[in-house]
Amino acid sequence: MTNENILQYVPKIWQKADLLIGAGIKQSDFPKYMMPFFALLMVESRLIREANSLVKDFGVDSVSELDKEALEDFIDEFEQNGLGYNDFIIRKNKKLSDICENDKTFEIDYHNYLKAFDAQTKYLLGVDKGNDEVKFLDISGISGLLKKKKILFSTVKSWSEIDLVDFNNSEITTLEEHIKRKWADISAETAGEQYTPDDVISLISEIILSKIKDNGKFLTIYDPTCGGGNMLFGVEDKINQRYSRPIKTFGEDWNDTLYALAKIESRFREDSIIEYGNSLTGQKFSDKQFNIIVANPPYGVDWKGFKKDIETDETDRFVALPSVSDGQFLFTQHILSQLDDKGLAIVVHNGSTLFSGDAGSGESTIRKYFFDNDYVEAIIQLPKDEFFNTGIYTYLWVFNKNKPKERRDKIIMINADAHYTQLKKSKGKKRNEMRPEQRKIIVDTLTNFEDNGFTRVFDKWHFYYNKQAIILTNLDENGKSYEAHLPTKINRQGDTVKAKFTKLEPIKITQIDDENNTIELTDFVVTTFNSDKYNTLKEYNDNYIKPLLANLYYKEHKLTVTTESESYTYDKDAETIIQTINGKQTALGCGKIVIKSSYKKATKTKEAQIVITAQLEPDYQKDYEIIPFSPSENENGKRIADFMEKYISKPFVYVDNVVGIELNFNKIFYKPEQLRDVTTIVAELNDLENQLVKLEKSLQL
Repeated sequence: MTNENILQYVPKIWQKADLLIGAGIKQSDFPKYMMPFFALLMVESRLIREANSLVKDFGVDSVSELDKEALEDFIDEFEQNGLGYNDFIIRKNKKLSDICENDKTFEIDYHNYLKAFDAQTKYLLGVDKGNDEVKFLDISGISGLLKKKKILFSTVKSWSEIDLVDFNNSEITTLEEHIKRKWADISAETAGEQYTPDDVISLISEIILSKIKDNGKFLTIYDPTCGGGNMLFGVEDKINQRYSRPIKTFGEDWNDTLYALAKIESRFREDSIIEYGNSLTGQKFSDKQFNIIVANPPYGVDWKGFKKDIETDETDRFVALPSVSDGQFLFTQHILSQLDDKGLAIVVHNGSTLFSGDAGSGESTIRKYFFDNDYVEAIIQLPKDEFFNTGIYTYLWVFNKNKPKERRDKIIMINADAHYTQLKKSKGKKRNEMRPEQRKIIVDTLTNFEDNGFTRVFDKWHFYYNKQAIILTNLDENGKSYEAHLPTKINRQGDTVKAKFTKLEPIKITQIDDENNTIELTDFVVTTFNSDKYNTLKEYNDNYIKPLLANLYYKEHKLTVTTESESYTYDKDAETIIQTINGKQTALGCGKIVIKSSYKKATKTKEAQIVITAQLEPDYQKDYEIIPFSPSENENGKRIADFMEKYISKPFVYVDNVVGIELNFNKIFYKPEQLRDVTTIVAELNDLENQLVKLEKSLQL
């Protein structure tokens, strides 16, 4: 048999939805009604296949040929294999199709058939689960609903007509991937879950094969977001097809149904452990390190539901936290914490993790951690329309904790968006696939690690940048700042320093608004308020005085602060504070006139009051400059200084410098549009002009 042969069952399986349509079941609910029976079909076919294989060790061709004593020995050995068991299927040789032959006895037989499974299989299928238990596939609950709809028998009979006994684990995994893809297409519950198509799994597997040796050594593979196990088991199968290395697979997932499917699958594999839970909070494999990790974590999905657990995590896995709206980088940090010191990890991401977040943000800090430790070997942009339920660009992050010496502190960016073949018929939103020859180009490019038309190799420092914060001193038209007029004071160390502002003693503050209305303040200590409208003096300050003063914006309206001996206004055109004394005006330099209020609680000697103050300040402005980074401290300092000298003309002081990392495929692989030659354009214009002349002449005739 081949994977192509098994795909003939995809349309046959989805024809089962016709019964659901006729019963008035919503399309978005189809998966929960169909997946339990698909799982049942997989279990039954595999039990029969294993029984047919094992019975040959007893010297017969079928279980029915065993005598009573041999049968008991056979059943005992079968159960010890840990694959699961069903007495109807093994001892009585009755399949689902057999119990569907008589509709009169069907309900009793079907009930006994489900009960005949071993405890773990019943647990995963959801046979007779109580209200408080995790139901996983919930086959008993779904069967009950179908019985009420009067289509249970016809549904089970329809499923029983599909025979998968002759297919191996890899082929059934392929069928399962296509079925779950369809499930993702129609189910609103799978937002953010991107089922990995077989060609992407093949590419991931081929990258792994290019980096490991066929040395017979034991290999561990882990997927912390394994879903139904398609990627995890797909990678295992593809490695087994090429190399003779014993493999043990590990997986985690907390989607009830997908976990159950993966767990059922794992029981029919030689060495596999699948656990139920959230790998970000439960960590079922915290004591293990893995050789290979593969994952396609959900993206664009928030993690606020377990935010507290992440924030209080004590494992030191998380060097920083990404935005709560997208948890991709949480999973990636977890992955690297469980990757052994020579391990390889390949993780599927969307584009946001390449550039989201400014320097100092969680995302940038996480990228910097990856790069500082030299974990990133490659980032591969896949073709668009590669996944079943999204058309966006996706990326493979290749993490390698055992880079060859010549690749250390380097990263290769591979733009593989042109290496695909368009499908004749779309599969959901998947319109493209990478064929073997196209995948080989990508893998060879990674192996060669050289620049070509769609690949660039960089020193990792290329992606670092300085986000240098500075405080600019704004100047008026004459190049002056109010800073020169600040009074001096003695600080705690006894040094003479400039104050941050000049405090005024206003007797009147006036403002003329755009409609020529005048607002005037003459009372700067307020102790009374309208008690019909406000409950307290503080509430009066917060809800009336502060909003009122906020409108006294010195740049937008004519604002005048008058003291006993002078007045102050702001000249918007000259961007300067004007001081007027006895009619004489003096420009003091660029600055701000600040009016504010503060609430003072009552003391033993003073009642509660609102104090309104006015002050003059220099006009400072915080700014950020993005400057290329150098790992050499001296060279980095020089780059910053040279940048400032070239581009910053105002006085400034340095504040914080934060180093960030950003990766931008569009910038790296941007190709400007080729402009046509001027001679060609002129010739075309002349030709058009001649055509117009001929057209005019023909119209005149």
